[in-house]
Amino acid sequence: MQRFLGNLHLHSRESQASQHHAVAGTKDMRVPNLIELCKQGDRAAQKSLFDTLAPKMFSVCLRYMGDRAAAEDVLQDGFITLFTKLDTYSGEGPFEGWARKIFVNTALMSLRKTDALSLSDDIDIARGVGDGVPTPVQSLGYKELMKLIAQLPTGFRTVFNLYVLEGYSHKEIAEALGISENTSRSQLRRARMMLQDRIKKE
Repeated sequence: MQRFLGNLHLHSRESQASQHHAVAGTKDMRVPNLIELCKQGDRAAQKSLFDTLAPKMFSVCLRYMGDRAAAEDVLQDGFITLFTKLDTYSGEGPFEGWARKIFVNTALMSLRKTDALSLSDDIDIARGVGDGVPTPVQSLGYKELMKLIAQLPTGFRTVFNLYVLEGYSHKEIAEALGISENTSRSQLRRARMMLQDRIKKE
């Protein structure tokens, strides 16, 4: 994250001064205007967009990676991809949703590189348990739930995030992870059962 921020600051004081008026008061600016400035290569606008998106996107990265250092690396790579592909954003639909997909895909790519998505059957916690078993997730606060999700095995956590939090279908998950739809369903069921077990112990 610091390396990326450092890269954003590689411009002269004169350039900073000329751009200050254009991006001053970012909180009051319309996001489309900020995006257009970023497309034009405005470094100060890029930093403003980074500062605006980074907290939310870091939470997304952390949910998938389960580790702060790894999440920071994915956040940096995600922003590099975002600024590289910014011209492909058509303006249709929420920009944050468009950006979120980039960070999710970046996290998945990182997990694939380390073979972390090898979804094994080593933890067969769902044996004999059906899909219809109620879970006490509703009784847990958001932060507590996110903490428990981060503790799931990588494969379980990834499928759970994609299905429950991103809204992917099992077909889409299967295509994204290179697994079968049945495996996706099984991993989701097991993730839910593991969460249920851990919530009961809280």
